[in-house]
Amino acid sequence: MEFRTIVDIPDPGFRIAPCEEILFVGSCFATEIGHRFQEEGFPVVVNPYGTMYNPASILHTIQRVGGARTVFLTLGTNHVYRLKETGEIVDNCEKRPQSLFTEEELSVEACADYLQQAITLLREKNPDVRIVLTVSPIRYRKYGYHASQLSKATLLLAVQKVSVNLCESVAYFPAYEIVNDELRDYRFYKPDMLHPSDQAVEYIWQRLSETYFSDETKAFLQEWAPLKAALNHKPFDAESQEYKAFMHKTMLKVEALRKKYPTFAM
Repeated sequence: MEFRTIVDIPDPGFRIAPCEEILFVGSCFATEIGHRFQEEGFPVVVNPYGTMYNPASILHTIQRVGGARTVFLTLGTNHVYRLKETGEIVDNCEKRPQSLFTEEELSVEACADYLQQAITLLREKNPDVRIVLTVSPIRYRKYGYHASQLSKATLLLAVQKVSVNLCESVAYFPAYEIVNDELRDYRFYKPDMLHPSDQAVEYIWQRLSETYFSDETKAFLQEWAPLKAALNHKPFDAESQEYKAFMHKTMLKVEALRKKYPTFAM
């Protein structure tokens, strides 16, 4: 008897290697998952120019960063703000008066175009880049929940439009679907009832790692797990000889892991 619907995750056609350099650009959901990779020793860059919610702003970040081996692009909304004076889409209103801006909803075609430009630029910087597209499951209360759903639908259609002609080096990870179809319960949300809880983020991490990580990466994570737990342990007496000996032994193991995986970021 099944009590929930499990979302199938398409095979991306590639696997993420141990301690691989990864770039995360997009909504605050990209930040959540990016920080999860950081906890596991991956050398990642997360939203170097701030959180980017829409496809145009994501493109703006891609225009400013260097090449990367793997890139996660997380779309949050199709709403953008244009500075009236120039007509340019801004990435951050910087707390300036709302009267200086006009709000606009990008069409499916416009979202797809910005996304395609970002992908093309990433490939120019690194022909071997692998790109993972996601749509953030976080709803936007300020739009109203119906309008929020329409915004997400626009992004999903844009991703689908772009995906039709993409090669296997570009994949779609169904974070939006996992939260809305598998985790359909408010216990998987933070107190604001909008953002996924730590438990939900951990579940998404597990689903992602099952499909996207190589066998070598999974083995690395098994080696790192007890060391991470040891480093996060809070002793009763940090000055005791027993704890100092314990930490010395732990750090020797960490150094051995670093030699085995030179890009290990800890």
